[in-house]
Amino acid sequence: MLDQAIRFLADTTNTHLRNRGLTSTNVGEVIVGQLVDDAGKWAIAPDNIGLTLINIEEDRVMRSQLPDYAYVGGSQVLLQPELKLNLTVLFHARPSANDKYTQSLRFLSNLLTFFQAHPVFTPDEYPALDPRIDKLLVEMLALSTEQLNQIWAYLGSKYLPSVAYRVRMVVLQDVEPLAIGKPITDIETALGNK
Repeated sequence: MLDQAIRFLADTTNTHLRNRGLTSTNVGEVIVGQLVDDAGKWAIAPDNIGLTLINIEEDRVMRSQLPDYAYVGGSQVLLQPELKLNLTVLFHARPSANDKYTQSLRFLSNLLTFFQAHPVFTPDEYPALDPRIDKLLVEMLALSTEQLNQIWAYLGSKYLPSVAYRVRMVVLQDVEPLAIGKPITDIETALGNK
């Protein structure tokens, strides 16, 4: 589900940038992947926007404490509660040269306005979104200079023009049941004497 949520964000953003005439073949596209490879070299092609997942955290406010029940094939199935996640993603623009720096800032500006205008994604409005994802809420994070320094240091790279977003409500659930109950076939009542 994580891969589908991230891929959806990249594809939807690419569609928006193409509609604005900002992308061409292999230039100005959002590419999902790590920032640098194992050798410490850039993993994203120049003049593109990288999309990197930098953190996964459980949404404890919306956390369900009780197991879920479902009926499958006439049997009651007990499942673990859903795992509701918030993802922190980083969009980063990598110019190929100094004269391309303003172009990368333009890409980021259009990305910012896109998510400002479209902070919520649902399968009803966006059929490309996996129907198992109820909705995605995208909100920009206001990171301090110190936080940016720490993020770029642990990513193992030098700073690039970038913006971080929190993507809420990616829900995962294991399909392996905890228990399977027998179906209810009849109801008995007991009347007590007074």
